[in-house]
Amino acid sequence: MSTTTTPPLGRFPVPTLEEMPEDIRARLLTVQEKAGFIPNVFLVLAHRPDEFRAFMAYHDALMDKPGVLTKAEREMIVVATSNANQCQYCVVAHGAILRIRAKNPLVADQVAINYRKADITARQKAMLDFAMKVAFEAFAVGDTDFATLAEHGFTLEDAWDIAAIASFFGMSNRMANVTSMRPNDQFYTMGR
Repeated sequence: MSTTTTPPLGRFPVPTLEEMPEDIRARLLTVQEKAGFIPNVFLVLAHRPDEFRAFMAYHDALMDKPGVLTKAEREMIVVATSNANQCQYCVVAHGAILRIRAKNPLVADQVAINYRKADITARQKAMLDFAMKVAFEAFAVGDTDFATLAEHGFTLEDAWDIAAIASFFGMSNRMANVTSMRPNDQFYTMGR
């Protein structure tokens, strides 16, 4: 007789919904109602409620705002930089969101593996080039990088958005790796 055990969500204790502060529990239940499950990132980060709130506030400010960058393009930045940071959780979870937002079942895998060869626009490749430079060589970002973005129709405010997303998810990638955050199984098939 074979017994299977569910791998842990991560390395740190995960509070039950009942143990969580009401505002966090309400947010998780809303996500569960919409998605059909609670992404493990919410559960793992709930270990530290104040940090959870700060994380989610900045996430929402970056990812849900209107602007030139589409929601799919914002997810492209997350997927490309998260892959370079070897963050399995973010590549899998945000890859699912990218597939859904782009309405393209192939784009997330292409962007994660090698965005330079992905079926995306030259403008999106310039955006990802800048995001990758911010993620790994922010000290070297200069006027030519902003000029290249401008050639593709990006403003200084757009450059800020690209840089902020790459930077925020650099932190997120590191915490996901340190906590051994496990992607929900549901993410693997979403948008396929």
